[in-house]
Amino acid sequence: MSRIGKQPIPIPKGVEITQHDGVLTVKGPKGTLSRKLRTEITVRVAPEEQMIYVERPSENRLHRSLHGLTRTLVANMVTGVSEGYTRILDVIGIGYKAQAEGNKLVLQPGLSHQVVIEMPDGISIETGTDTNTRMPFIKLQGIDKEQLGQLCANIRKVRPPEHYHGKGIRYRGEYVRIKAGKQATKK
Repeated sequence: MSRIGKQPIPIPKGVEITQHDGVLTVKGPKGTLSRKLRTEITVRVAPEEQMIYVERPSENRLHRSLHGLTRTLVANMVTGVSEGYTRILDVIGIGYKAQAEGNKLVLQPGLSHQVVIEMPDGISIETGTDTNTRMPFIKLQGIDKEQLGQLCANIRKVRPPEHYHGKGIRYRGEYVRIKAGKQATKK
C-alpha cells in the first residue's frame, strides 16, 4: 500500500470540505480551492474525527499511482486554505532589479529590455532588498501550491542562475555549483 496515500489528512479548525459530482471544494480562512478528482479514488471525510481518508479500490498499478497523488493534492489544498504558501526568489547580479508595480512584476535581469510578468489572481507579490547581500528579492504568497510553483518557475526562467558566476534568479536556499572556468596551464 502507498505509504503516503494511507496517511490521514487532519482538518484544521475553520476549514470546511464538501464533495459534489467528483469535485472536492475546500474552504478556509484564506480562501476557497476546488479540484476535480479522478473517480477511481475515494475521498472520505470523517467530520467526527476531523480527518480525511483517501482510499483506492484495488492494487491495480493505476490505482496505486493515483492513491498517493490524490492524497498529496488534497493535503496541499487543506494547507493552502488554512496557512497559505510562501516562496522567495533571490535576484543575484550587479544591476539586476525587481520591482512590484500593482499586479505586475517588473524585472531588469541584465537584459537589453525590461521583463513584465502579470500576477494571476490569488497571488500576492512583495519585493525588497536583502540587508546582508544588498540584492533584491521577490516574495510570492498564495493558497494554490501548484499555481505558485509554476509562477516561480516562470520567473526563474527569465534568467536562470548560471554556473560560472552564480548570477541569475534562484530560489531562496537553492545551491548553485560554481564551475572553475579557464585556468592557466602549469609549466
